[in-house]
Amino acid sequence: MRMRKIELPISSLHKTKRILIGVLCFSLTGCHYFKMKTEEEDSKDNPIVASVDNNYLRKADMEFLTKETTNPEDSANLAKRYLQSWIKKQVMIREAGKNITLSQAELDKKLLDYKYALIVYEYEKEYIEKHLNREISEDEINQYYKDNKDNFILKEIIVRANYIKMDKSLSQNAQAERLMKRQGETSSQDLRDLAIKSASNYFLEDSTWVNFDEIIINTPLAENNNKVQLLTRGNNLIKVEDDAFNYYFKILEYKLQDQIPPVDFVKDEISKIIINKRKVTLAETLQNNVYQRAQENNEFKIYE
Repeated sequence: MRMRKIELPISSLHKTKRILIGVLCFSLTGCHYFKMKTEEEDSKDNPIVASVDNNYLRKADMEFLTKETTNPEDSANLAKRYLQSWIKKQVMIREAGKNITLSQAELDKKLLDYKYALIVYEYEKEYIEKHLNREISEDEINQYYKDNKDNFILKEIIVRANYIKMDKSLSQNAQAERLMKRQGETSSQDLRDLAIKSASNYFLEDSTWVNFDEIIINTPLAENNNKVQLLTRGNNLIKVEDDAFNYYFKILEYKLQDQIPPVDFVKDEISKIIINKRKVTLAETLQNNVYQRAQENNEFKIYE
């Protein structure tokens, strides 16, 4: 069953990458650093395929496409799409240059930021993957849950429950209802055996917290507009039916909207948050270490 998703915090590094790549098309205006070729060269081995103003796309620039497929027709289609994409980018850069004015200082800053986002991001990602500790203890999860309970307020109803769907024509319906009312290890195993042999559908993971709507989907309960009253009425066995089937639900425990879920329900989300925080810490540590080493070796100067 799919668990509830909680939006995780995004590191400042990822934000930087997304923002700066978005402004790249503007920062390239009139810049000589990123031209494919600035002068036309007479070369039989590397002929020009296309040009826009003084920017040239050569045959060698497209050789990587042949590695994508061994089918000549597919290669030709890839080359055609790449060619069109290259031309579109070049004419868009030219058009942007006509309508956007950037000073050299602004341009240099944006290029530096883009270089940081592109190159340093890859380096940091490799460093993080190499040094990241992915082991998370139960104590860490429980402590984070304790300190941040209010961040996990429920937006839906969750339950621990058993569910079984039985064809009305089967004689085992009476046994199914009887077993659903019982509690105990023996009755649970008997119910599982019955479900495997006779049920049209079932969910018997009663130790797992799940979204209530996910269990009752495609059952008559899905049309019930007062699920809170249904769960709080005091009878933990719910039986409904349609023309062909009986549906049995045993609600062992529930949490309503705006309540705080148990730690087991948000355990996976907490683990992801902790891992993400470790990634951010590693990135910051790497940056500080590189800076400190450069400072100790007099690799930069600050002019007042």
